[in-house]
Amino acid sequence: MIDLRSDTVTKPSKAMLDAMYNAEVGDDVYGEDPSICELEQLIADMLGKQAAIFAPSGTQSNLLALMSHCDRGDEYIVGQQAHTYRYEAGGGAVLGSIQPQPLENLADGSIDLNQVIANIKEDDIHFAKTRLLCLENTQAGKALSLDYLSHAADLCQQYQLAHHLDGARIFNAATKLNVEAANIAQYFDSVSICLSKGLGAPVGSALCGSSELIDNARRYRKMLGGGMRQAGNLAAAGIYALNNNIERLADDHENAAYLAENLASIDEITVEYTKNQTNMVFVKLDADLWSGLTDYMKDKGILISGRYSLRLVTHLDISAKDIDYTINRFKEFFVDH
Repeated sequence: MIDLRSDTVTKPSKAMLDAMYNAEVGDDVYGEDPSICELEQLIADMLGKQAAIFAPSGTQSNLLALMSHCDRGDEYIVGQQAHTYRYEAGGGAVLGSIQPQPLENLADGSIDLNQVIANIKEDDIHFAKTRLLCLENTQAGKALSLDYLSHAADLCQQYQLAHHLDGARIFNAATKLNVEAANIAQYFDSVSICLSKGLGAPVGSALCGSSELIDNARRYRKMLGGGMRQAGNLAAAGIYALNNNIERLADDHENAAYLAENLASIDEITVEYTKNQTNMVFVKLDADLWSGLTDYMKDKGILISGRYSLRLVTHLDISAKDIDYTINRFKEFFVDH
């Protein structure tokens, strides 16, 4: 199957599986798993941070950040479409007792910084204390510019806010901006990254930040049930991904741009693909065609999904040949319908 539903669907390569099979392991709760220690040091160094902690998922690594930055009854400002607010089951509010203050995302994926300032609460007993600004890069596949991130960091310093990045796809953003990931991470107190999306690992994320913040996050990870034992086999997949699967992200971006360009020639659909897009193409079409298109594509060996719009995501298991095949199947469907 050509699976365009997400870049989370990638399968480990034989080389990655070999690395996992041969990984040296120990008890991570005791800090004795050498593969996990190696992964944490590697990703911290790559992002220019003091320390990192390996987590089972991006949902948990983001929650660790929220709980490490904020106390119960505090507030974080976040984008309306951000994962930490919209797609992570409300963990910050439910488990951390942290109030979200969502703001609309702009067309380029950013949040209006003037709106951020307007929503920072006064020091008043009626209000939750605004403690944190949480951004996402990429946001819906859009890479936020370094200039914007710099202004956001200046704002946080001025208003004494902590600054967290949901950088699940930070390496896609860095590839698009043609910079090292550390050039993005420098503007944040903490950064969460996913190893199981475009980088191709089967599972795992990491939270990076100061040594003090990561020590706090380690306690919260245990509290949340994320104390792991001999998990070095999973860490080995992450190490392999970081050492081998970053440069090739440019191929995914090229495939997405080519897909968007060719789908745009179909009159019945509207393609959303901006200049700062990376590996995602968004498609809108009439609601009465949704189920028919999904079933048709599945019959042709292509998996797609979406709710308000169709999101097509390129990744390391999707080749240029797969993209051509997908484009032709889209065109055939609309000829028939």
